[in-house]
Amino acid sequence: MGQTALAGGSSRSTPTPQAPYPDLSCPEGLEELLSAPPPDLRSQRRHGWNPKDCSENIDVKEGGLCFERRPVAQSTDGVRGKSGYSRGLHAWEISWPPEQRGTHAVVGVATALAPLQADHYAALLGSNSESWGWDIGRGKLYHQGKGPGAPHYPAGLQGDPLEVPERLLVVLDMEEGTLGYAIGGTYLGPAFRGLKGRTLYPAVSAVWGQCQVRICYLGERRAEPHSLLHLSRLCVRHALGDTRLGQVSALPLPPAMKRYLLYQ
Repeated sequence: MGQTALAGGSSRSTPTPQAPYPDLSCPEGLEELLSAPPPDLRSQRRHGWNPKDCSENIDVKEGGLCFERRPVAQSTDGVRGKSGYSRGLHAWEISWPPEQRGTHAVVGVATALAPLQADHYAALLGSNSESWGWDIGRGKLYHQGKGPGAPHYPAGLQGDPLEVPERLLVVLDMEEGTLGYAIGGTYLGPAFRGLKGRTLYPAVSAVWGQCQVRICYLGERRAEPHSLLHLSRLCVRHALGDTRLGQVSALPLPPAMKRYLLYQ
């Protein structure tokens, strides 16, 4: 995914779904994170799916960038990422074709203790206290089960669930302890809160035979001060907007400054 500009308790508090009135403000630093070039392929694989930490019915491919679920009946199968996060702001893109989702397609995060296989079809991710997930077909949030009483996401949505396209963004802010999602360049608000003090891994659970789900890690931002030069770059890029960044070369600026604006 090309980087996209977004519209926008205690360390062991109990995680809860979002409040009835949504907070759609982006986590601090998210726009900056997404405006930077994506990590190289080696780094993305280091943050990809873990072939040693998944259901036996899942085959991890391309060094961790993709997995495929085998066509096994009456089984729900999950996978965790290779890297766990306990600090900083992190974002990754999940690519999951809508026609390959089936009845339970859940995207979120999990601790190292969350189960990754169940002998029935279910929203496995979010089924207990060790994982948190958004069922992108039903539009519901799961943590510690909840079943039919699971809250809808985004908050305040009326009628049918939001139609989630092939690509969606997962945003994990371990400084604030929140998990949220974005689609089409729009942040949908925090889905879960109270995640501070844990180590959480990207995770997915699936039921569709031969579905292929890709992950693309987009980077990390730590809560630390930046130089005035870097903040000025962010202001210029924000003023230009995504559609005009390609015109930086035409600006009356020294070549070194143009390269800096483009992270070159």
